[in-house]
Amino acid sequence: MTVQSRPVTFTGAAGNKLVGEVTGDAGPPVLLLHGGGQTRHAWRKTNEVIAKLGRVAYAVDQRGHGDSEWVADGAYDFPDFAADAVVLADALAQRTGVRPAVVGASLGGIASMLAEGGNNNTFSALVLVDITPRVDLDGVSKVHGFMRSHAEEGFASVAEAAEAVAAYLPHRPRPRSNEGLKKNLRLHPDGRWHWHWDPRFLDGRRRVGAGGHEVETMLVEAARRIKVPALLVRGAASELVQEKHAKDFLELVPQASYVDVSGARHMVAGDRNDQFADAIKAFLFKLN
Repeated sequence: MTVQSRPVTFTGAAGNKLVGEVTGDAGPPVLLLHGGGQTRHAWRKTNEVIAKLGRVAYAVDQRGHGDSEWVADGAYDFPDFAADAVVLADALAQRTGVRPAVVGASLGGIASMLAEGGNNNTFSALVLVDITPRVDLDGVSKVHGFMRSHAEEGFASVAEAAEAVAAYLPHRPRPRSNEGLKKNLRLHPDGRWHWHWDPRFLDGRRRVGAGGHEVETMLVEAARRIKVPALLVRGAASELVQEKHAKDFLELVPQASYVDVSGARHMVAGDRNDQFADAIKAFLFKLN
């Protein structure tokens, strides 16, 4: 049976509007933060899994993504996303009386690490999806290259966007319809379809280019300060997180557990949602 979701809004650290959806009626909250260039819809199936476990899933579009507000001053550095994560965690704790667990994929995981590492007990537990303090920079460059390739000019049609995604993810079976892809696009007045995120997002300090070493150092220091229960879910064929990076994370966060998802690349939930769901269920069940 499908569990229905309902809209929810929050105010971020800069007074920015954050739009999300809540799934589930009662139970401890779980905050879901998507990866860069994605939206809350990346968690559609995960929301249901969490709700059926007796928890409440809050999937939120991060700043500059989806239906959330584009930040006027272009504040899209990783600490900016982390600041929003802290505000979201505080809002959910006030709303429910319980600190939320967080599931963060890529950008969402970075925001979660920095939030928890800078403010101990922001979350009750932490799940990182294919992201670690140290990653393969060639893989990062590949991801950024895809995101930049159509960031400004967009696409003539949804079908053209689907072709670009299929070329980037040749291992993933193509959907029968392109309707789902529309949730990651917005139609501009010029008649072209653009990704549903602010192109200035790519201008913030990132892993590659100027400031990359500073970013890695910041993440390593944050990881060392994480004391809550933690789980790393890695795509076994990930372009970003190799096994050595996972082992390094476990040294930084010794209480963490680790799951490899076979057949999955960086977008683990999209590649093998069945195995991803099993990992999330097992981890959250232990927290009860």
